[in-house]
Amino acid sequence: MKQVYLYTDGACSGNPGPGGWGAILRFGPHQRELSGAHPDTTNNRMELTAVLEGLSALKEPCQVELYSDSTYVVNSVEKGWVYNWQRKNWMKKPSEPVPNADLWKRLLELVKMHKVNFHWIRGHAGHPENERCDQLAVESYQKLIQTQKI
Repeated sequence: MKQVYLYTDGACSGNPGPGGWGAILRFGPHQRELSGAHPDTTNNRMELTAVLEGLSALKEPCQVELYSDSTYVVNSVEKGWVYNWQRKNWMKKPSEPVPNADLWKRLLELVKMHKVNFHWIRGHAGHPENERCDQLAVESYQKLIQTQKI
């Protein structure tokens, strides 16, 4: 399996509000930047979307070292919360659905295809790839705001 490094970040202007995501994929000397935006979303959805888009961009199963500043994303997988939600049919409590279940379902499909190790990194602490992902995310939602006059 190819060894790939994936760095991700999500950002929102308001929560909910316009949001963006950024991802950097690195394989050997090759690097690819990805980003996008949504007019009405949450920070957590953008954090998850960055991970999903990064993993979805891989053309074959890979060993992925994933770095995110989102404790929501990293802890949900590393502490097994997402698997517990899946077992409970995407319900936290009998009358409380798991937020972002649609994205979590996609993530579980992708982690079956790839071998993914999740790593939490402190956001806005000078980590070059995290800072760049944040910049991509913010630029994406700012461009969306300007073009759609949100």
